[in-house]
Amino acid sequence: MLVTVLALLIGSTPLPAAAAQQQQQVLTWTAGNDILAYTSAPETAEAGPATLVFENSAATGNTTGMQHTLTFATGDPAYNSDVDVNLVADPFDANGGRWTVDVVLTPGTYRYFCAIPGHGSMTGLLVVGDGGGEDTTPPTVTASVSGDRNGDGAYLGAATVTLSASDSGGVDSVEYAVNGQPYAPYTAPVTVNEPGEYTIGYRATDLAGNTSDERELSFTVVPPPDPDTTPPVATATVSGQRDGSGAYLGAATVTLAATDDDSGVARIQYSLDGRPYATYAAPLTVSQPGQHTLDYRATDAAGNTSDPGTVTFTVATVETGPACPVTDTRPTVWLGTVNSGVPNRLVETSCSINNLIEDERLWPDHPTFMAHVKEITEHLRHFGAISRQERRKLIDDAATSNVGKSDAQTGYQPLLSRSGASFAQWEQVGAGGFTRNSDGSITSRPVDGLGMLWFPIRAYGDFSLKLQWRDDAPGDGRANSGVFVRFPDVHQHPQESRPEWVAIKYGHEIQLNDRTDGDRYKTGSVYGFDEVGLAGAGVTPKGTWNDYEIRVVGQHYSIFRNGVLINEYVNAPDAVFDPPRADDPGGAGRQQATGYLGLQNHGTGDVVSFRNVRIAPLTP
Repeated sequence: MLVTVLALLIGSTPLPAAAAQQQQQVLTWTAGNDILAYTSAPETAEAGPATLVFENSAATGNTTGMQHTLTFATGDPAYNSDVDVNLVADPFDANGGRWTVDVVLTPGTYRYFCAIPGHGSMTGLLVVGDGGGEDTTPPTVTASVSGDRNGDGAYLGAATVTLSASDSGGVDSVEYAVNGQPYAPYTAPVTVNEPGEYTIGYRATDLAGNTSDERELSFTVVPPPDPDTTPPVATATVSGQRDGSGAYLGAATVTLAATDDDSGVARIQYSLDGRPYATYAAPLTVSQPGQHTLDYRATDAAGNTSDPGTVTFTVATVETGPACPVTDTRPTVWLGTVNSGVPNRLVETSCSINNLIEDERLWPDHPTFMAHVKEITEHLRHFGAISRQERRKLIDDAATSNVGKSDAQTGYQPLLSRSGASFAQWEQVGAGGFTRNSDGSITSRPVDGLGMLWFPIRAYGDFSLKLQWRDDAPGDGRANSGVFVRFPDVHQHPQESRPEWVAIKYGHEIQLNDRTDGDRYKTGSVYGFDEVGLAGAGVTPKGTWNDYEIRVVGQHYSIFRNGVLINEYVNAPDAVFDPPRADDPGGAGRQQATGYLGLQNHGTGDVVSFRNVRIAPLTP
């Protein structure tokens, strides 16, 4: 099939005419309970228009509700790649499992398959002949108009018309006419830049001499507006709890805003304490004690930038107890999976309110946690770190939280439990694998090669992932493993063909490694980006079950080991993988808001066990 420049048809009206239509063939695939083969599938077809039917319903033998797809391969040069089809069906979908799509087939062979993980044996070939017979079908021709438009839909200053045509026997020519003038050959997009009303006629002729019906589209071009030369107006406000001297206790929050009455605000930028300007996306919380200066500016859509504005403020600390090894820098205070919305202020040199709440600890029961929250918030209220209303909010949210309650009450969903059925939902990719033990735990196999056991059932957004892991390395060695989060689907990734490397390059590995030598990234590290040394990893003796929690909200990562925060990381787009790896996309390639989960197996001596994997969604 020969196709000219592809464009979207908008505003087109056919002129009166008639053309013979080629008889359209119908090709039907069916599926049922089998995950190894389609129930029925065509083997041959003729070139030209075709309706593809895919039915996966009770009528075709599906009694389990299992989902299947009919997907045409487009990336294998051995097969035709001009038909992009991905029909997903199950007996309970909106169409009752029966879906159709109209396509145009060309001579050659198409490969089709089911894209559901574990259904890879459902595949086959469709051989398409040249059809034969006389070509009496005219080409299909479309048109689109592009350019900047005003509120009335008129194009500002200029409009560009793009035509496209397709025909199973090949397109000979495409022609156009402007405002009733004679038709001219179309070779490239046509731009009109004089104000006025326009009607564009267009048609196409194929190699057999069939000419399409004449079609036309209409639009208006108006003069462009006067250029915008006025910059936006930017403002800044600082908020937070203040002491008698005006300093902000624990933290100050800076909120920026801008207005522009002409072209509109394109971006707001800020520079804190002389650092390079960064793009403003949300209120900025500053918790570092001392005096601060924040410069800000705004740029409109026309490129005009305001003169920088400046605010200065001071952050004071509130001393409440011993220092914290890792400062919890989440912007708001969390109580388990409940976001209180109360600003998370720094209350001493290295401790924030979240550090002092200690919701991640292994509390014996809920009342004990409640008593702790009441005590610590009273202390913070006494020192002026929180208001009376904020203390009430924290206590109320602690009461509704599930901290200190049993797993059955916490809202965590089991992903790997004592049930063999839960293990069957995971999929191994790459080398090696895991063996399920009689107690429901799983242990990596002592074989060479890097691999991953991933949970393909669904992707997760913001979450708290909890699990237990144990270092079972043989002899005196220590195991190297990790937990992968926020990576895309590992199959048919456009940039990486190795499934296990999709997680490595496009997700984050939260490291498990208590070795005294070797890799510098120890337990709790965000591998390649944020290093935790052995002293901060909370090392336990080999053979000990460790509780591990990974919390991800937006691009903010918190890692807890045995109830202690051992690392925090903010996934910035400009972060660079270290040590350098030529094909690693860095932080920019790991900005997705959702992703899958996986457990790493690393090699022969890196034997590690996992159990009790569970997850709870978090609402920012």
